[in-house]
Amino acid sequence: MGQVLRRENIAEFVRNIQKSGKTVVATNGCFDILHVGHVRYLQKTKSFGDYLIVLLNSDKSVRAIKGEGRPINNENDRAEILTALSCVDYVVIFDETSPRDLLDEIKPDVYTKGADYNMETLPEADIMKKNSTRVEFIEFVQGKSTTNTINKINNKE
Repeated sequence: MGQVLRRENIAEFVRNIQKSGKTVVATNGCFDILHVGHVRYLQKTKSFGDYLIVLLNSDKSVRAIKGEGRPINNENDRAEILTALSCVDYVVIFDETSPRDLLDEIKPDVYTKGADYNMETLPEADIMKKNSTRVEFIEFVQGKSTTNTINKINNKE
């Protein structure tokens, strides 16, 4: 079972992992209503290294990105669910709408993002290049998204 780490301690924590010769992989997201697409994405992400750190958008940042009414699940519940997955080693909650600063602090060996991005459209591309972080783009599971799940629930009411 994974753990939730405080943001203040994460950079030093990652350095210690890397000094031991292990690979740190990071990804980020809201992970509001966990579905099979999330699970497969996280499993694939973990396959790129020894430790997976999920940078989780706080409730405040989810609202800023997705609008009022989101998140459905609060940040503590989302973090606990993520840490229950065997592929997730650590979760760090962050308040910004973008993980740029946090990624620059922790300097993971590998960073994953959905395949709807590429190096030209990836907002964090400059940080990844600056820190020599390898980027892997992962295909989504067709038809699986939190928005689709919410829409399906709302249409049944």
